[in-house]
Amino acid sequence: MGGNEFRFFLSCDINLPVTFRIERLEGCLPNPPAEIDSPTGNRNAEIFVECTLHIDGAPFGLSTKTRLEASGCPYCWNELITLTAKYRDLTSRAQLAFTVWDVSCGNDNGLVGGATVFLFNRKKQLKTGRQKLRLWPGKEADGAIPTTTPGKVSKHERGEIERLERLVNKYERGQIQQIDWLDRLTFKTVDKIKERESITSENSHLSLVVNFCSFEHRVVFQESGANFFAPSPVSSTNELVTVWDPEVGRTNPSEHKQLKLARSLTRGIIDRDLKPSVNERRLIQGILKYPPTRALTGDERQLLWKFRFSLMSEKKALTKFLRCVEWSDVQEAKQAIDLMGKWETIDVTDALELLSPVFESEEVRAYAVSVLERADDEELKCYLLQLVQALRFERSDKSRLSHFLVQRSLSNIEIASFLRWYVAVELHDPAYAKRYYCTYDMLEDSMMRLEAGVNQDEDGFKLWQSLVRQTELTAQLCSIMRDVRNVRGGTQKKIDKLRQLLSGLLSELTYFDEPIRSPLAPGILITGIVPTESSIFKSALHPLRLTFRTASGGTCKVIFKKGDDLRQDQLVIQMVSLMDRLLKLENLDLHLTPYKVLATGQDEGMLEFIPSSSLAQILSEHRSIVSYLQRFHPDEDGPFGITAQCLETFIKSCAGYSVITYILGIGDRHLDNLLLRDDGRLFHVDFAFILGRDPKPFPPPMKLCKEMVEAMGGAESQYYTRFKSYCCEAYNILRKSSNLILNLFHLMAGSNIPDIASDPEKGILKLQEKFRLDLDDEDAIHFFQDLITDSVSALFPQMVETIHRWAQYWR
Repeated sequence: MGGNEFRFFLSCDINLPVTFRIERLEGCLPNPPAEIDSPTGNRNAEIFVECTLHIDGAPFGLSTKTRLEASGCPYCWNELITLTAKYRDLTSRAQLAFTVWDVSCGNDNGLVGGATVFLFNRKKQLKTGRQKLRLWPGKEADGAIPTTTPGKVSKHERGEIERLERLVNKYERGQIQQIDWLDRLTFKTVDKIKERESITSENSHLSLVVNFCSFEHRVVFQESGANFFAPSPVSSTNELVTVWDPEVGRTNPSEHKQLKLARSLTRGIIDRDLKPSVNERRLIQGILKYPPTRALTGDERQLLWKFRFSLMSEKKALTKFLRCVEWSDVQEAKQAIDLMGKWETIDVTDALELLSPVFESEEVRAYAVSVLERADDEELKCYLLQLVQALRFERSDKSRLSHFLVQRSLSNIEIASFLRWYVAVELHDPAYAKRYYCTYDMLEDSMMRLEAGVNQDEDGFKLWQSLVRQTELTAQLCSIMRDVRNVRGGTQKKIDKLRQLLSGLLSELTYFDEPIRSPLAPGILITGIVPTESSIFKSALHPLRLTFRTASGGTCKVIFKKGDDLRQDQLVIQMVSLMDRLLKLENLDLHLTPYKVLATGQDEGMLEFIPSSSLAQILSEHRSIVSYLQRFHPDEDGPFGITAQCLETFIKSCAGYSVITYILGIGDRHLDNLLLRDDGRLFHVDFAFILGRDPKPFPPPMKLCKEMVEAMGGAESQYYTRFKSYCCEAYNILRKSSNLILNLFHLMAGSNIPDIASDPEKGILKLQEKFRLDLDDEDAIHFFQDLITDSVSALFPQMVETIHRWAQYWR
């Protein structure tokens, strides 16, 4: 439930009897009358509680009594009382009157005291939880309005005990966060205060503890048959008055009737021949350009429905048409599904929109899957992470989507491996664990039934076992990390321990009994770890850098982390890889480095190790990026003493990552998470902040550091101009695929990725804003050039406060 959302029940809708529990009587009974004799001299009371419901000051129904209790102080009943009246019968001024009687005193002197309490508070919300009512000695509970026996202590009489009891009541209702160790200390202190108060108090009051029934949501008073609350009395003070409007969010009856008539089946014959006018065509074309995140207005929905038949030849119109369908209307939904089958087949990228939580119809979602079946394996791998998340929005555990994913896995071991890992990570989500367990079992059963020869010379059992061994490997690596972390001393001692473990106790990891498919690249078989080439990074989590032997005779290097959630990094790198693919399809290769990342658990995972150095290290050792590149690619005749190809690679990679980090809102950029490869490729790592979040104040619009610009010859050089040209070209190419990127993020809305889970809707809207879909290509170029200029201006002579703040970001 969102922070601005208030869910409640109406009292007139609750057809349940009024129920509460009388728990105990606290305090000491008054001294016994002189005529009652007792051998011990002690009071031997036999007491019960009489409960009466009063509606608007008059008794309602019969009184109810508890059992006799003679156990002595404190008198505990813990008895559930159910009245004949129901919650829907109550008025806002309904009261419960409790009178305590002592039958051991005889008929004349048996009255102990009484108390009365309203069932609804001042905000007309039903009271819930434990209520402590002070008894009025010698008075029978009075249900009149105003009552002479109010159970609640007036504000000016409340002391520390009353304040603490109110807080305890809130705690028991879940309105105060529970912290076990702190709660134990607090309750001990509260008990001591109560004990001290009971000793020092000269006049001990009798109190009756009653526990009112609780509901899933708060219960708000409303009279049966009414559509409004009684108006609050208007006061002359500046006090805020809460007014509830029951018609907010409801459909206007006249508009609904008009809509039904306009969409009636009898109009289908007329609508079939309708053609939009020039003005209507212009409006429709504008609607079709809307991003998938934009909701349609009533008029826009009506316009699309009216011309649905003439739009069937436009594949881009289908997703918009399905948004304007009233799915609760059976006849209208049936007509829409019939039209969907005859519509021009949509693209795979648009089919992803139909798998979002917006579309609940099983027929629509099945249609989307049928379109996805046309995608080749390479394209499907680009969307696999999101398709696994889309299983959350299906209506059944064994959906058409889950069957599709499993079937495609059987013919491609890479898809099978990634699908298994993506599903396995979600098994820890209690809300959807059952669904993902079902998909996992489907994948296992289907692979185990595969016959030999379908996938080269391996049968299904061997294929599945090769994937299961990946999990066994990661479990062993987690065990190694625990042992290494426990080693006292510096990083070198931990490295020595790692190599000792790999060569000694865990020597089976040096040479595997059978090859294992690499979790990062399932097409590669790894046969063991090379101890002498394995190491540990110097950081708080001590990630492992491991070198694996491969079956082909080569090696591959990976980083294994434990204690860090890599799901957000995995998403960002997937987006970098996708954008690299989109750019290359337009013949623009910006030499990006989409290294592989795989989360193997909620706090563990693997990353591909790319030999490189951080800009911080480069500047420390070589003083400039150009000096570093001269070491690997010297050319006396080339620009700045390096080869033209190396400089071009550097400029292109800078442009690519500048655009991508701007679109994805990557934050917390510094010289330690900007890396440079020997061939001039620059790339980013560590994506703890995305979608506009940044731990540093005043982040610049684009993440472009001064040293990068200087390596291009400064802001006035021809190479910097080329950099800006690549940026603008890449930006416009990616803007064309904005719907695809927005759809993929929308499918991640239910995931547990931190920067998305905190506010999915806000995050997706921030992403949409970065594309500036309100601009044409030419205006977008001007916009992005201004963006680069503003960001770079902040890096050189700081003259105004805003520029100064941006400059501080890189310090």
